[in-house]
Amino acid sequence: MGPGWSIARRLFVAHALFIVVAALFVGVASFVDARDRGYAETEQRMLSVATAIAENPLVLEASRSADPSGLLQPYALRVTRDGGLDFITIMAPDRIRWTHPTASEIGRPYIGTIGKALAGTAFTEVTTGTLGPSVRAVVPVVDDQGVVRALVAAGVKTSNLSIALSARLPAVLGLALALLLAGSVATWLLGRYLRRVTLGWGPEQLAQLFVYYDSVLHSVREGLVLVDLTGELVLYNDQAARLLGIPARPPGQAISPGSPTLAQLELPAGLGELLRSGRSAVDEIHLTDTRVLVVSQQPALAPSAGLRHRPLPMGWVATIRDHTELQSLGTELASTRTLSDALRAQTHEHANRLHTIVSLMELGRVPEALDFATNDLEVSQRLTDEMIGSVDEPVLSALLMGKFAQAAELGVRLTVDASGTLADSGLSVQDLVTVVGNLIDNALDAAAGGESPREVHLAVTSAGGDVVIEVSDSGPGVDPDAVADILRHGYSTKEPGVHGRGLGLALVRQAVNRLGGTLTIERRGGAVFTVTLPGAATPAGRTAPLATEADSRA
Repeated sequence: MGPGWSIARRLFVAHALFIVVAALFVGVASFVDARDRGYAETEQRMLSVATAIAENPLVLEASRSADPSGLLQPYALRVTRDGGLDFITIMAPDRIRWTHPTASEIGRPYIGTIGKALAGTAFTEVTTGTLGPSVRAVVPVVDDQGVVRALVAAGVKTSNLSIALSARLPAVLGLALALLLAGSVATWLLGRYLRRVTLGWGPEQLAQLFVYYDSVLHSVREGLVLVDLTGELVLYNDQAARLLGIPARPPGQAISPGSPTLAQLELPAGLGELLRSGRSAVDEIHLTDTRVLVVSQQPALAPSAGLRHRPLPMGWVATIRDHTELQSLGTELASTRTLSDALRAQTHEHANRLHTIVSLMELGRVPEALDFATNDLEVSQRLTDEMIGSVDEPVLSALLMGKFAQAAELGVRLTVDASGTLADSGLSVQDLVTVVGNLIDNALDAAAGGESPREVHLAVTSAGGDVVIEVSDSGPGVDPDAVADILRHGYSTKEPGVHGRGLGLALVRQAVNRLGGTLTIERRGGAVFTVTLPGAATPAGRTAPLATEADSRA
């Protein structure tokens, strides 16, 4: 078989050869079986005829007469004609023939074996006599004293038997041809199916493609997941295993039957639903316990057989990108934007104050200008001293300075109470900015939409290596039934903005999960979010406990 042949063609040729060989074998076997059965049936018939003749009293009576041939020859010729035999030879125990189809052979010795018959046992044989090869039976004629008085031999020539067997040859050939035709049709249908499912490619091409594709799967930096039409995993690469937290697939192996299904994998509800549903998706954001994933999913279409046929989906291909680091950079950018907005507000306010001081001095009211400048400096310095004295992390202090300005624009009073030191906690500044910044943003939004007094309070405590961050607001609080939902990506009680809603608190929970901390949501007048982070981060992958408590005063 040529190396360029497809699997379908190779199987067709191999199967066709097998069918031809099988048909020949069945035909030969059927003919041999018919021949053997024909010989056996003929021997049995000859034995029956010879036995019937030997048991005829006429034969025993003639054997004692002076002219056995005169009595037996007409009888033997009549039975030969009526029974469709070639010869019936009745002979004396010394082989001398009494009857024979050829009259000239009467009185001559019988050609053949008679030893068993002389011993009183009937037998059959295939031997050559005066008429040629024949199938014959020899039966002794025994008197009342058990003495063998004569022998009866009945037979047919093998040429006549071959003619009878040839009559069965069309049936044997018909069986072989039917087998060949049925096998050829089955082979053609199977080849057509294989040509469709293998796209007409040969095994070498398929093996080469598999090696290439498997190498690509293991080398690309994006996660790739292949799901079949039933919603079960077919294939995935190393990056997908790392991002989804599932066992890595050995190179060159597909999903084994004992591998966990999508329903058994501990995937986030939204991501698991997307992969099982097979719906198309473009850059959907899904949060795991430790990562921010961007997922796109499209159908895997079979090549079209022609312009009139639409390609049919064979499954779904999902690409997964890790945007955790990018999201961290986005959080830092948002913090920087907050600081920029705060500086812009402070610049505007500072310009107003400078205009006021300059105007007082132009009016000759120098003492009032000096008092106004001194008081304004004392307020700003006191706020700066409070931040530096309470929070010993410069980046976090800068974030809070910006949040003060943001709160002032929203008409919300922001207060900070800090104790201990964050320098010895071992926590990264990025994680602190993510947790504190998102919690304060959420609290400011809640307080700004509530009734006066609008207040937000931040308490940061670092003791014994653990850091406790508590943010409370004077807003409407959190409904106990919605506690589990507010930490889910995409959930928000506000109208969607330009960049969407429902991501901030989900990122907080993700950071807490990654650091092995706990997140508690309470309701005391307004909402109270309490985050406890251990100084030495525990291994990622542990879901942070979520405690809820509805205060009786709410």
